[in-house]
Amino acid sequence: MLAGNAKAETRIGTATVRPYRAEWMTPRADFTSAPSAAPRVRAEDRPLAPRDWGALAMPGLIWGSSFYLIAEGLDSFEPFVVTWMRIMFGLLVVASVPSTRQRVPRTSWPSLLLLGVVWLAVPLSLFPLAEQRVSSSLTGMLNGATPLFAAFVAALIVRRLPPQRQIAGLVIGLVGIVVIAAPSWSDDSEGGSSAAGVLMVVAALACYGVAINLAGPLQRQLGALPVVGRALAVAFVLVAPLGIAGISGSDFTWGSAFAVAALGAFGTGLAYVLMASNSGRYGGTRAASTTYLIPAVSVALGITLRGESVEWVALVGCAVALAGAYLVNTAVRGVPGTDQPAGATVGTATDAGAGAATPAGSIGTKRASE
Repeated sequence: MLAGNAKAETRIGTATVRPYRAEWMTPRADFTSAPSAAPRVRAEDRPLAPRDWGALAMPGLIWGSSFYLIAEGLDSFEPFVVTWMRIMFGLLVVASVPSTRQRVPRTSWPSLLLLGVVWLAVPLSLFPLAEQRVSSSLTGMLNGATPLFAAFVAALIVRRLPPQRQIAGLVIGLVGIVVIAAPSWSDDSEGGSSAAGVLMVVAALACYGVAINLAGPLQRQLGALPVVGRALAVAFVLVAPLGIAGISGSDFTWGSAFAVAALGAFGTGLAYVLMASNSGRYGGTRAASTTYLIPAVSVALGITLRGESVEWVALVGCAVALAGAYLVNTAVRGVPGTDQPAGATVGTATDAGAGAATPAGSIGTKRASE
């Protein structure tokens, strides 16, 4: 036996026999041959397969069709009936996912009640009212500016100016909103009706700006779908009196009924579930990119299926607003007192749902597939 290493090796004749010891059991100075854990790859950095691109695009395609479906529903139903029914169908879909029914602490309910108002009840009521005055195409184009409102509210919350890139995006996006609205505003032949419709859409987007930042801590604590499900339940109760009152002034047709059912089941239900799953699977920034499809889809459906006309100036304004939203969405706020970026980007909310990635310190969905 060798002194000092009796347990490690044994001499038999002229040969030295060492017992097997896995490399990971013995620390080595150079670590050259020891296996090491593979570095963790962020969701945002994983390569995407074709089916991943399809999954990322699906929520944007669904939400882009929401404005067309609202217009179809308004052909027979009163605005608040459309809102109430879409929330009902969306709630049924979201509630069918088991993770939605996870228990939440009582202390979260005041915030959930407020979220149900500013995220769903108010904006989802304003969109049908607005589309009685402006086209679904215009509503969809304006909706592309949602990140601007989210960034503005976030800056108010943290009480400091956003990064220069984000400020530039806000200014550019504001110019885009004005250019989008200008044709309807200047050619208004209905005594201010179109202007009122534009203001309703802007008010709805402002609600989303507040809701995006309010939902962040709740989604990180409870998960996306438990928050969405309870907010939908709150909104359903709040809108019920107006929805029931509007039934008497509505005419039932199967086309409008199917449109509103699809609006709720897909735009206010399935898209939420897909967005929550995408946020966990691909990362918040990639998941939020789907919202850039909304204006294009809404314009295409409005022109081809409803015969709407869109001024070329409004299309230019839409491109400008999306450019501003992109700058806002990709801006990085540095961590105070360091040279390190916070690494968070501004998320978006849509007519049907909330965003997945947000300004530093605000929203994000729980990083797990729902």
